[in-house]
Order: sequence, then structure tokens, then C-alpha cells
Amino acid sequence: MRVGYCRVSTAEQNTARQEVLLESLAVDRVFLDKCSGKNTDRPALKEMLAFVREGDVVVVESISRLARNTKDLLSLVDKFKELGVDFISQKENIDTNTTAGHFMLTVFGAIAELERDFILQRQREGIAIAKANGVYKGRKPIDCPDFDKVYQQVELGELSATDAFKKLNISKSSWYRRVRERQRSAGNQSSE
Repeated sequence: MRVGYCRVSTAEQNTARQEVLLESLAVDRVFLDKCSGKNTDRPALKEMLAFVREGDVVVVESISRLARNTKDLLSLVDKFKELGVDFISQKENIDTNTTAGHFMLTVFGAIAELERDFILQRQREGIAIAKANGVYKGRKPIDCPDFDKVYQQVELGELSATDAFKKLNISKSSWYRRVRERQRSAGNQSSE
């Protein structure tokens, strides 16, 4: 089955152009969203993902109708692949059933990965500069005034570690980091 997907950003926009194109491409069913493409949390997109089956083909007018960023695009195409569904974007002439189509998506993936690496590099550089200027102090520690009391309950076997970090409303890693810090400081005090 050929399944079409249309999207416009607002309810006032018209989908006629996309629908006419999809009709000319002989799609059997069309899913239509009238909302932003900034993420993949869209009703018709979710419905379409639940509807498609192995052997189906998802057809869009252009990639921008399916996803507004490369990460979401590649994630959706991976989901299609898991389901055994091919993907065609008419405007960009991408068909994942062809070698060239797979190549184009690989290029998109490489560009997205490079873009993400650049962002992370700039972020690290910015943090290093802020630290050198005394501006960046890092994340503030989570206030946990009952830690000592709860830690004692764990030491006495009255409470499990899992119950302890849940009771304190902190993550497992925060709990164990604080336990290590406490044990180190107790070890330092006993050696003095």
C-alpha cells in the first residue's frame, strides 16, 4: 500500500497542493497534520506509524513535510526500516528502495552528525572560556537536607538504597555519588 503524509504548519494553511501531488502518485491513503513540524509528536504522524505495515511505501511531497530537522528525519526513516516500510520524498527524489536513496539519507546522517559535533565542540569551548573567566561554576548541587538521616536508615538496614534515593527524590547516580563522598570524608576523618 502507498501511504501519503501531508503537513502544514497552521490550520489556516491549505494542503491542496500536497494532496493533488499525492493523488497523482497513486497513494491509497493520506494522513494529514495541521501543526508545526518542530518535533515528531503529531497526531496524524503517530496514526500513520501505527497504520503502516511491512511492504508499504510512505510518500511525501518533500522532506520538510515529514521532518524539520535531520535528526527527526533519520529517526523516522529508521522507524520505517524497522517496520519494513520504504520512504519516498518526491521533491528531493529520495527513494529508500534504491541505492541512491540510501546514499542520500546516509549523507543527511553524516551532515547531522557533523553538525552535532560542531555544536558540542562550540559548547565545550564556551564552557572553557567561561570557566577561565570565573563565570561558569557548573550546575548547582541538589539540596538534600535529609541525606544523613536517610543514609543512616540504609546503614541500619531499615531502608534499601532504591527506597532511599526515591524518598530523597534524587537520581540513583546522585545517591551513590553522595554515598561515596560521605565514605571518603569518613575515611579521611578516621585517618586523622
